[in-house]
Parts: sequence; C-alpha cells; structure tokens
Amino acid sequence: MYRDGTRKSIWQEEIRKFSADAVSDEVFDVAVIGGGITGVSTALKLQKSGKKCIILEAANVAFGTTGGTTAHLNDFFDTTFTQAIDDFGIDNAGLLAGAGQEAISIIEENIRAYDINCDFTRKPAYLFALDEQQEQQLKKIVEGASEVGHDMQYVNEIPFPVPFREAVMIPDQGHFHPVKYVLGLCDAFIRAGGTIVEDCLCEGHTEEKDAVVLKTSKGEIKAAHVVYATHIPPGINILHFTNAPYRSYVMAFTLKDTCYPWQLGYDLCEPYHYYRIQEINGENLLIAGGEDHKTGHSEDTGECFSRLENYVRKYFNVETAMYSWSSQYYEPADGLPYIGKLPGSKGRIFTATGFRGNGMIFGTLSSQILHDLIVSGKNKYEKLFSPGRIKPIAGFTDFVKENAEVAFDFIKDKLFMERVSSMAEIKDGEAKTVRFEGDSYAVYKEPGGRMHVVKSTCPHASCEVRWNSAELSWDCPCHGSRFGVNGKLLTGPSVKNLRHVIQTWDLNPEL
Repeated sequence: MYRDGTRKSIWQEEIRKFSADAVSDEVFDVAVIGGGITGVSTALKLQKSGKKCIILEAANVAFGTTGGTTAHLNDFFDTTFTQAIDDFGIDNAGLLAGAGQEAISIIEENIRAYDINCDFTRKPAYLFALDEQQEQQLKKIVEGASEVGHDMQYVNEIPFPVPFREAVMIPDQGHFHPVKYVLGLCDAFIRAGGTIVEDCLCEGHTEEKDAVVLKTSKGEIKAAHVVYATHIPPGINILHFTNAPYRSYVMAFTLKDTCYPWQLGYDLCEPYHYYRIQEINGENLLIAGGEDHKTGHSEDTGECFSRLENYVRKYFNVETAMYSWSSQYYEPADGLPYIGKLPGSKGRIFTATGFRGNGMIFGTLSSQILHDLIVSGKNKYEKLFSPGRIKPIAGFTDFVKENAEVAFDFIKDKLFMERVSSMAEIKDGEAKTVRFEGDSYAVYKEPGGRMHVVKSTCPHASCEVRWNSAELSWDCPCHGSRFGVNGKLLTGPSVKNLRHVIQTWDLNPEL
C-alpha cells in the first residue's frame, strides 16, 4: 500500500489493489470521493441501504491519513468537554459525549457483520499530567467530563514509565489495525454491489438541478449526490478558512525488556504525546506520536523525529526504532468537526473535515451522519457538526489568528524567496524555493546529483510551497496541499500538480 509520503508507516504491509478500470457512464445515487475510513465507511453504509454507490480514489485505498494514523479509538476528544460546554452549551456537550462510543460501536458492528480481522481491542486509556500546569488542566478536563456524565477515574498508578503528578483512567476505549479494517469494508462494499475506482482524480464538479457531474481523470461521472471524503474539499470554500492543516509525527519501537504498556496513554504536553502497542509480524512495537505543528511551519521536519525519539528514549527502554512516519490532519476553528452539506452547494454535495486528532472516530461517525442526511434528510448531530454553522465567539480568536498567518505566509514567501543567479547553486541533497529570472521554482537536488525543478506556486490558492525534509515533499503552508519532488499531487485541496519544469542529472550552469 502506498501512502502520501516517502516514509513507511507500520500499516503499509497490507497490500490490496482494487479496480483501476475506466468508469462506466451509468448514473450513481452517490459518488464518494476519497478511499479512506470516512469515504469507505460512508459508501458501504449507503450501499447497504439500497443506494448505488461508487468510490473514487485519486491514488489507492488508505493512501492518505488513514494509512498514517495511530488508530486510537476514543470517546474523549482533543476538544475537551469543558471547552464544548463553554462554547456550545451543556446539551450539545452531552451530545458530543455520546459520539465516541457510538463510533466505536459502529466499528465493532462492522467487524462482526463483515468478519473483519483487524486486531480490534477494547482497553482503558490513561490521561496524565506531568507538571502543575497540566495538573490544573486535567482537573478541568475531569470536571467537564463529569458534567456530561463521561467516566474518568482518578488513579494512583499508570502503566507508562513516565513520572506524573496526577492521572485518570478512562475505561472502554480501543484500537485496531486501520488498513485491515478499511480493506475489509472495501470487500464488503464490493460484495454489496459497490464500485471502487483507484487512480481516479476528481478534478471538479458541476452541480445541476437533479444531479452532480464530476470531471475526473477517467472521464465524467454523474451522481444524484456527492460526498467529498478527501480530508478537506477541493476548490476555494469557507472551510479552507475555518480549518488549518497540521502534521503529526509517529515512531514505532521495539523495547529491550518486556515492559510493554498495553493500555492507551496520553500526556497533556503542548503538543501532547500519545502511546499504544501494536503487534506486527509477531513482534510487539511501541507506537509513540507527537511533535505536531502546522503544515509547512517547521524549518527541519526531520528534527521532529529526533525530538520524538529522544523523548521516548528518556522514559522507555528502547531497543530499535523500526518505523517513522508523519501524517496530516485539520484543526477546526471552533474545535468541532464539519460534517454535512458543503457550504455554497445546492444541497447535493456533502463533506466531512476538521477531525483534529480523532480521525478514526469522526471518520466513522461521518458515515452515519452523511448516510442519514442523504437518505432521510436529518440526523441528531446535524446542527452540532454542520459545516455551515456560524459561531461568532467559539473559535473566533483562532479563526482570526490562523487566517492572519495564511495571509502572512502568502506575502512573506513571495517577497523573501531566495534569489539565485544559477540553478547550479543548489547543492546535492538540498531543497530550496528560489526566484530565478522573475519566476519562482521549487528545486530539489538528490544526493546523487539528479535535480527536480517545478514551479513553486500551489495551484489551489497561489501560495508558495515549502520543503518537508522528513517526507521529501513540497507542502503548502496555507491550506495543506502536498506534492512530491516531481510536482505530483499527494494530497488536496489542490486537484492539480505543481507544474514540472525539468528533471535531469546534469543541469547547464547557465540555467
């Protein structure tokens, strides 16, 4: 299984290829764009309800964040119940409190119904404070949970070798193998009569009175409804200004002893660290994540892995770092996901985004919400997670801050891009965005001397891309589009590649 980066994730040994044939000219009830957990779960639920569905995936199933997640299944979220109460009221916070268990129950039912072997396990989670400030933060988290009837129990011990001041145990959480699970859903979807087309990029849509016409790399497709399960929808939409792209870093280690902490763990650092165990090829591995930052906002993304590894080695008896990879998610301005009708559409196009670090849960819950909205026109979460909601107070400061940063990045990169007189100035193993003879370029020179030159302006909103040394990609700091060294699109919202200029072993010094 390929994913949207050069580093191999722990899940990538699961390899399956689905249909890559040309699409038919039949009219579908629902076209789902995106083959991650959100898209596949939604398509399967709709197909089982009698809708004729097609999944369109630009690369391969689980190519994006589903193939890079750590697959924690929680009924508590990055947005705390205390925050939800303050911003959305006690009733809505109570509704949120039931969302996690509902999603885990959907996963459990799918595993049972479709006989999916995906290492699903229920287990407790531990949330722990490492200093006085975190201790006060934990207290507020527990108080908010208590107000909405969510179970968090103070404990004196945790199964993690990390010194702590205060900790709580949250029962009945879980984890699984995300790619095995999604591939199992794909098999069930195909058995139910659904169609999957990989290597099929959706380039745009036209919303007509009675249908939506999709323009794809494999021809036009017509459907009564469309679901964009692409992490963030394409085009220019209000959602691009209420969501900010972030990267998170993950490593998997063997330990020298047998003291593997079999539960789930989270500290309250900023950004926080998170832990779980996964067996791969008969070997137990400690999966640890953290070091999150805005996409395109780290001078050296490789250092993020170094910091994470050093932190883990400080507390765990690490033997070998077996895997290291990073993944992308979106932070919503007011802390809650956007699931429902796409703002600006005429009611036939739906989307799901802004999951923060809870993608497996909200991606799964999206399947129920979107199914209900398409089939019956209503769902109990419809207003709470509406993409068109307007909250002038909740998240307003973050909304202003994020968009000020986007504007600053847009201007700064264009004004202060390095100017070169010759592309030959780029050293082996170096990557730069440069200004040359009035145009801007993203240049990467492999250690062996091969040079890749592409235009540096992201086709989505004309921001300038930045180098991601950890994944060898060009990342847009404005809205999160990512591209390979040759300009090939890895993740949206762009639907176009960076324009390729040249790829050569020997570059004329005059260029």
